Amino acid sequence: MAPAQGQFSDHSDGADGKGGAEGPPVPPPFRCAVDALRSARLRPELEVETTRPPQRLAPYAYALEAAVVDGEDDLADGRLVLLHDPAGHDAWQGTFRLVTLVRAELEPEMAADPLLPEVCWSWLTGALDARGLSYGEAGGTVTRAGSHYFGALGARRPATQIEIRASWTPREGRGGVPDTASHLMAWGELLCQIAGLPPSDPADAAVVTLPQRRGPQVS
Repeated sequence: MAPAQGQFSDHSDGADGKGGAEGPPVPPPFRCAVDALRSARLRPELEVETTRPPQRLAPYAYALEAAVVDGEDDLADGRLVLLHDPAGHDAWQGTFRLVTLVRAELEPEMAADPLLPEVCWSWLTGALDARGLSYGEAGGTVTRAGSHYFGALGARRPATQIEIRASWTPREGRGGVPDTASHLMAWGELLCQIAGLPPSDPADAAVVTLPQRRGPQVS
């Protein structure tokens, strides 16, 4: 796996949505957490870049987008946002929060599996647990939506998209800084799982996987 550093393209000063010359100094724990994200080693199938973070969810935020790429095909994509409130947040039970959205297209027969939502949620918790990560207040939704094409688009096969929205509180370690690099690696594994790729680490082998995706779609 290659380090994520070097794939990032910042939209601000590289640490938050408010800091810089016109904003308050960036808190050292947040700066360290962002630096760890930038040094994480991710699977080679992942292409990652930073994006503008949300401005109203927390005093400090950092966001990135990623896609699982196979040749010219994007098998899955997602967004991960790191939030930080130095004063703490009652709902988070901590000063940091990770928020994500991941999505991918599935075979209709896979999407019809009644256990699919539970399996998809297990990909997230399983990836975190496999790395021994401590976290709390995890919550989210798993949504599947089907599309059928007609008229000029009638040649396309029916498609079903799965979408996972989730957030959790990474437990803080030394200096009040969570292990954001490992959380990013776990999130990357979630993206690869939803894309239909096998686990990259034997520790993830117990996580239920779905079959590989079909080939490119007719456009």
